Amino acid sequence: MDMHTVVVGPAGTTADDVIAVARDGARVVVSDEALAAVAAARQVIDDLAAKPDPVYGVSTGFGALAVRHISPDLRTQLQRNIVRSHAAGMGPRVEREVVRALMFLRLKTLASGHTGVRPLVVETMAAILNAGITPVVHEYGSLGCSGDLAPLSHCALTLMGEGDAEGPDGVVRPAAQLLAEHRIEPVELREKEGLALLNGTDGMLGMLVMACADLARLITSADVTAALSLEALLGSEKVLAPELHAIRPHPGQAASAGNMLRVLTGSGLTGHHQDDAPRVQDAYSIRCAPQVAGAGRDTLAHARLVADRELAAAVDNPVVLPDGRVESNGNFHGAPVAYVLDFLAIAAADLASIAERRTDRLLDKNRSHGLPAFLAGDAGVDSGLMIAQYTQAALVSEMKRLAVPASVDSIPSSAMQEDHVSMGWSAARKLRTAIDALGKVVAVELVAATRAIELREGLVPGPAARAVIEAVRAAGVEGPGGDRFLAPDLAAAEAFVRAGKLVEAAEPLTGPLA
Repeated sequence: MDMHTVVVGPAGTTADDVIAVARDGARVVVSDEALAAVAAARQVIDDLAAKPDPVYGVSTGFGALAVRHISPDLRTQLQRNIVRSHAAGMGPRVEREVVRALMFLRLKTLASGHTGVRPLVVETMAAILNAGITPVVHEYGSLGCSGDLAPLSHCALTLMGEGDAEGPDGVVRPAAQLLAEHRIEPVELREKEGLALLNGTDGMLGMLVMACADLARLITSADVTAALSLEALLGSEKVLAPELHAIRPHPGQAASAGNMLRVLTGSGLTGHHQDDAPRVQDAYSIRCAPQVAGAGRDTLAHARLVADRELAAAVDNPVVLPDGRVESNGNFHGAPVAYVLDFLAIAAADLASIAERRTDRLLDKNRSHGLPAFLAGDAGVDSGLMIAQYTQAALVSEMKRLAVPASVDSIPSSAMQEDHVSMGWSAARKLRTAIDALGKVVAVELVAATRAIELREGLVPGPAARAVIEAVRAAGVEGPGGDRFLAPDLAAAEAFVRAGKLVEAAEPLTGPLA
């Protein structure tokens, strides 16, 4: 595991910290300041627990069962039972990085001093993360309100030494066995602690943070492939002029246009070889590429703003306030996160849609301005990239379905006590699928655009295009020629795009791309 260390304090955390812990295995350390704040909040809970007055989550049942007062001798059982009963997820296992993000973000809130857990709970959760132990969490079970209840419950179960978890070796075993191997004592939960472990938006937030990072890389990659397609189609770079974008001052649009213009610098293909079929204007998929990608960039900026606010939050119910009051609230409702998760799925689908239209244009001999049909070696004998575009179209169609918002749905639960829910977990899950598909769509455009540029014999592409072509060929994506088993080329191109190699190949010639 990476020995980079992330310090958790009462002030919250950053998106980079989440990614470092979730994906890179960064070590987690809870600051002394945070532990002091946790201890102070716990004293408030202990004082309330000693009084006869009912306090939600401390001396009452949960949800629709909150009307029952729980006597002191049953409270440990109460906290243990909420974890066991709520660990009711079903379906495939959720990815390791998602579970680690979820646990880290719950730890962040526990360390805020607003939840009332003991320092022992915080320290044990950090120890589990640092040991590389990952609870088994299932796809279905969260409605995105009252927090990601089932996913967080499966994590809390591991804290108690129950259920199954994946060890650092990738093998799933009983959690009790894994904790014992790492000399971690299971926690016996006390008042408020079971509830505090479950009541957060941590799963959907963790997925939002990682989606923002992935989508940012793919938007820049799509700017590069759009520029390559423009170059391959002998399009005009004049539409990318900064003064045109300054009079419609969306910052994302200007950034994407700037990226494309830098990629096209020095090209011998753009705008100068249209004598056979003069064009006053290029098609929308070429000419409006910055407007579409730019709108995605601005959507992403808004999503990151929401994520940063949520990262600064302490989401629990009830919460311990600085003046010692313990108050019920609705901050666990996932609407703010769910909305932007859905919004990003829309932006991703449209970015994929316009990329697919550019690919189709490259393959159509009636619209590609002199390129062979389907970029084939011997069209008719060879089919070229015909079916690669089919695959791309299938992915785009799926992404359009995934763009249907989850957050507009609500199914009441808990005997109508929880009568409006966010479905934010579902929005996050489908966004992850959409972003995975977008990487594949961009990869297909890359394969088509680089092949098309190489087929422009006698014309010299720009330095950035030449660098990209050289890098993508070195990565195992072959150039023009006769038909061959195409799936490995597409897989290599996808890996190239997903790892950020496309942007890395261009930047030595373009300078840093936005």
